[in-house]
Amino acid sequence: MAQLTQPTLSDTQMDSHNAGVFNEEEVLHELKHYLPEQSALKDFIHQNTLHAFQKMKFHDAIRTASEMFGYQVSLSLDEFRGLYASGKIRKDIMERTITERHGAAQLTTWLERVVSKKHDTSASSRIGSLRAAWKRNYHMDMDSLVHPILFRILCGYLDQGISVWTFPVKGKSLLASIRELERHTFASVFRKSRARDLLLKSSCEIKDLLKILIGDNESLYKQYLFDQQFSHQGWSGMAAAIETLPDMLLDRRSITIHDVVVFELLLEIDALDYHSGRNWKPLGTQLKHTPSDLFAPVPATELSEVYAIWQEAFDWSFDDDVLAGMVEELDVQKPDVSSGKSFQALFCIDDRECSIRRYVEKIDPNCATYGTPGFFTVEFFYQPEDGKFYTKLCPAPVTPKYLIKEVGSKAKREKDLYFNKHSHSFYSGWLISQTLGFWSAVKLFINIFRPSISPATAYSFRHMDKFSSLTIENKSLDDRENDLQVGFTVDEMANRAESLLKSIGLVKDFAPLVYLVGHGSSSVNNPHYAAYDCGACSGRAGSVNSRTMCFMVNHPKVREILSSRGIDIPSTTQFVGALHDTTRDEIMFFDEHSLSQQNLQNHNKNEVVFYNALDHNAKERSRRFELIDSHQSPEAIHSEVKLRSVSLFEPRPELNHATNALCVVGRRQLSKNLFLDRRSFLNSYDYSIDPEGTILLGIMRPIGPVCGGINLEYFFSRTDNQKLGAGTKLPHNVMGLFGVANGIDGDLRPGLPSQMIEVHDPIRLLVVVEHLPDVVLKTVKKQPEVYEWYNNEWINLVAVHPVTRDLFVFKNGEFVPYHPLKHKIPVVADVKSYIEAEQDNLPVLVLS
Repeated sequence: MAQLTQPTLSDTQMDSHNAGVFNEEEVLHELKHYLPEQSALKDFIHQNTLHAFQKMKFHDAIRTASEMFGYQVSLSLDEFRGLYASGKIRKDIMERTITERHGAAQLTTWLERVVSKKHDTSASSRIGSLRAAWKRNYHMDMDSLVHPILFRILCGYLDQGISVWTFPVKGKSLLASIRELERHTFASVFRKSRARDLLLKSSCEIKDLLKILIGDNESLYKQYLFDQQFSHQGWSGMAAAIETLPDMLLDRRSITIHDVVVFELLLEIDALDYHSGRNWKPLGTQLKHTPSDLFAPVPATELSEVYAIWQEAFDWSFDDDVLAGMVEELDVQKPDVSSGKSFQALFCIDDRECSIRRYVEKIDPNCATYGTPGFFTVEFFYQPEDGKFYTKLCPAPVTPKYLIKEVGSKAKREKDLYFNKHSHSFYSGWLISQTLGFWSAVKLFINIFRPSISPATAYSFRHMDKFSSLTIENKSLDDRENDLQVGFTVDEMANRAESLLKSIGLVKDFAPLVYLVGHGSSSVNNPHYAAYDCGACSGRAGSVNSRTMCFMVNHPKVREILSSRGIDIPSTTQFVGALHDTTRDEIMFFDEHSLSQQNLQNHNKNEVVFYNALDHNAKERSRRFELIDSHQSPEAIHSEVKLRSVSLFEPRPELNHATNALCVVGRRQLSKNLFLDRRSFLNSYDYSIDPEGTILLGIMRPIGPVCGGINLEYFFSRTDNQKLGAGTKLPHNVMGLFGVANGIDGDLRPGLPSQMIEVHDPIRLLVVVEHLPDVVLKTVKKQPEVYEWYNNEWINLVAVHPVTRDLFVFKNGEFVPYHPLKHKIPVVADVKSYIEAEQDNLPVLVLS
C-alpha cells in the first residue's frame, strides 16, 4: 500500500502553536497568507484559490484545506461514480491508478472501496468552532449583529464612485477615519459607550481587545481571529489584497487587515454590551472544552484516499486520450510547407483561441498560426486620450517602467445623459428621473427585444481608437511622466521583438503578412468583465499590445538590429495588429493604411479567411448555448451570438475558460490535427533553436501562475461554488465598483459565478512540452517557484521527445516513460456532426 504522507506545519505555524503566546505581527501575517487574494473587479485575474497550501502536495493540501476551512475540494462520491458509470472516468485508467498507488494485489479491495463501498461523507471543519460558543453559550448571533455595520462601513470607505455620497473623511486610514467620524458627529456606529471610549481613549491594541472578549487565555487568540475573519473571508481578503497592492484601487484607500480586525473587535464588544449588558463574562471562561487546533496536522483516511484515486482517474481519463491522440495524429500528419506561406498569425495562448486557429488553418491550409501570451512581450502602462488613470497591460506580477499614451483619438465617447453625477443630487436627480428617466425606461424595454451596444456595454473595441496614434517610440530618455518612461527606445524595442519571435520559433521564412491578434471581450451583464479579457494583459483587451509590437517589428532600425542577431525579416514583410472579440467573434485590424499596395491586396483576401473562420467559430461555440439552434448556418448563428453579448437578460454571453484542461508547449505539428474542443492553451515553441532550454524557462515561468491559476480557480469554483466561488450572478450587487456580494449586506464573493463554471470538469491542468525530458526537468528546476507547481502535483507534466515522439510523465521528481492505454482515437474529416449533436464536452478526435 502506498504511504499516505502527512502535511507539515510551517516554522511560523509551529512556533506560534507551541508557544501559546499571542504574537500579533505573526498572526496577522499568517492570516493574510490564508485569506483569498482576489483583486478588485477592474483587475480580476485568475489564481490558485488555495495558494496558501501550494507548498504541500496537491492531495495533502486539499485534504488539509477541507478540514481547516470546510471547503468542498472535489466532486462528491455520487458525482464521481456517475462519471464512472457513464464512461467519462475510464475503467482501465481507474485500475491503473489503483495499481500504481497500492499495488496489483490490492486492486480488487480498493476498487470495491472506491466504486461500491458506502462511506460516511459527513464533514466538519475546524474554522468557526471557537466563535460558535457565542451562539451556544450566550444565545446570540454575533455575525448578524456585527456584519451589517462592518460591511457597510468597509464598503463606504473603499467606494470607488458608485455611492451617492462619498465617505466623509478623506486621506486617512480606516481606523483613523472612524475615529474622526466618532469625534465630530452626533451619531455613532456603536450602540453603547464602552467600545466608543476604547476607540477614542485607548491605543486599541488587538491583544487588549481580545483579553476583554476572551479572557487571559492567549492560546485562543489566534484561532479566534481566524474564526472571525473567515466568517467574511471576501471582505477580509479584499482588505488584505489592497494593503499589499494599494494601486489596486484607482481612488486609493489606506486599509490594513489590522484596522479591520480592531474595528470588528470593537463592534463585537459593543454587540455584547448591547445584548447582555456590561456584566457578561469573557468567552474563554465559558468554554466547556477546548476547540480543535486549527493548524493541527490532518491525517489521511481511507475516504481521503478514495477521493484522491477518483481525482487521479478523472484527470488521466482525459489526459490519456490527449496523449494517445498525439501519437495517433502522426499517422495523418500532413506535410508542412515551411516557406511560401500566404500569411502567419500570432494568437494569444488562451484556450478560447484554440478553435479559431483551427478554422483559420482549415480555410487557408497554406497559412500558419502561432500561440504566445497575448501581451506580446511588451510590458507597459497605457493611458487613453481621455483617460484619467493608467492601466497595466502586462501580466499582473510585472511592474512596468514604461508608459504608452493614446493621442489624436477621433472616437466620440458616447454617453447617456442619465449616467452622470447630477442624477445623484436632490433637485437635478428628481428632474432627470421625471424626464430622461422615462426615456431610459423606454430604451430598456426596447433593448430587451432588440439588444444593441450601448454606453453601458463593456465593448472590447472601445479599449483603443484604431485611428489614434500611440507614443511607442522614445526618442529622449528625459521624456518621462510620473517616473515612467514614455515609449521604448530602439534597443528596447529590438530586445522585445527578438524575445517574441524566438519564443515561438518564428525566426525565418516570414510570410508577406504577419498578424498579431490580441483578444478581448464584450458584455453588458457581467461585473466580472475583466475575467473575459486577456489575463496576460491584466484582464484587459490586447489591442494596444498587438499594435505596439507591430510598430516595433516594422521599425527599420529594429529590423537592422534583429538582422544582426540572426533574424532576417524581408523588407516586403509587414506586421499587422488585430483584436479578436471572443464574445462576439468579431475582429478589428489596425494601421491597414501603412500596408504596401501588394500587401493591402493580400490583406483584403486574408480578411475573408478570418471572417469565415469567425462564423464557424461562433457555430462551434453555440452548441453550449441553450437558446441557439446549432443546426443553422454559421452566418445565422453568428448573428445570434452577437445579440447574446448585448442582451441584458443573458448571464452567459461567453463561457470564458470554462473547459480548460490542457496546455501544449511545442511546434504546431504536435496538436494541429487534434480536435481539442477549445480546452487547450497553445504556446508555440521550437526546441531546435533552444537546445539548452533557455527560452523554455521564460515560457514555463508563467505557465503555472497564469494557466495553472486559471485552471485551479475554475476547479475550486466548480467544486465549492458557495465558499470558493461566487454563487449565481442573479442576486449579485456590485459593491463600490471593486467587488460583488449577494444582497446589500453579504460577504464579497472571491471566486467565479456559477454561470462561468457550470460546464467545467474539475481536472488539473496537463502541460505537454516538446523537448528532451532531461532539458525540461533541468528547466523547471531552475526556479523553485516554477518547480513547485509540478513537484507538488498541482499541474500534471508530460515531455514529448521531439525526435522519437516518446512520452514521459513527471512523477516523484523524475520523468518516466508513459504509454497511453487507449490505442485508437477516432479519426474524422469534419466535426460538424459532433458540434450539432452534443452539448457536453466532446472527445479528443484526430482530424484527417
